[in-house]
Amino acid sequence: MHRVERLRVRVEAVVLLLATLAGAAAAHADAVSAVQVLRAGGCGGILPAAPPLQRDGRLDRVARDWAGGLALPSAAARGGYLTAATVGVHVSARDSALLQRLRVSDCRTVMEPALREVGVYRVGLESWLVMTRPANVPPPATANGPSVSSLGTSSVRTVPQPPVTPAQATRALTLVNDVRARGTRCGNRSFAPVPPVALSGTLGGVAYGHATDMAVHGYFEHQDLTGQSPADRVRAVGYREKLVGENIAYGPQTVEEVVRGWLDSPDHCENIMDPRFAEMGIASAAGRTTRHGLYWVQVLAAPRA
Repeated sequence: MHRVERLRVRVEAVVLLLATLAGAAAAHADAVSAVQVLRAGGCGGILPAAPPLQRDGRLDRVARDWAGGLALPSAAARGGYLTAATVGVHVSARDSALLQRLRVSDCRTVMEPALREVGVYRVGLESWLVMTRPANVPPPATANGPSVSSLGTSSVRTVPQPPVTPAQATRALTLVNDVRARGTRCGNRSFAPVPPVALSGTLGGVAYGHATDMAVHGYFEHQDLTGQSPADRVRAVGYREKLVGENIAYGPQTVEEVVRGWLDSPDHCENIMDPRFAEMGIASAAGRTTRHGLYWVQVLAAPRA
């Protein structure tokens, strides 16, 4: 059975607080306190405890600049920090759910033993946490290379080459632009013709990164295991976006099959027909755990002028 999922908005849904952590979350409402609780308790006992972090006002300003739209490496450099020593976490949650949200989505990031300092900036439900390790300590290695939260020495990460061939990516682009050119019906909504989108190698690399992550770890969600949204992943490679959308699918074997599946689903179809999008990337990866089918990701975006 094929599965498809679609996401347009940037802000991820808030995870409900587990009853076992309700008391702790109430006592530690702000994001920094939640991080300290997780480090002291080994993220609920699943990892070794880590030393507490020192609050640093300079990192508060880095977090503020990041929240204001500056890429985290650029914000860190402006604050006088080496980007290779900087880690960022963006979390959306009410005070009562911050602890559990971080525990579910960013546990390994905030538990890194080498981290020493922390700063935070918050607006409404959104919190931007910036943490640093000593400059001579390299970021921890992972099976898939650096995580989105552990940024490299440049503001632009290396983008892997998607496994779909150039011919397949071009074929997907043709199918998408054909339907955009003639207009179509997505469920109960009719869409007039809209301008074509262009193929983006950068967005293709982002799509490949998420497809591979889902394939390696056996999950099927827009939010990855580090808590990053599609927009977060796009920003992490230096792409300056106005709007990001993502369609994902599991099971189709060909480009024609996956695009047809998205067009047959009203929500995915609406993403494809959104006139605001100007570029797209597409990639697939074969499952490596209990699922062995293909994971597909299409990333659509509107770049800033």
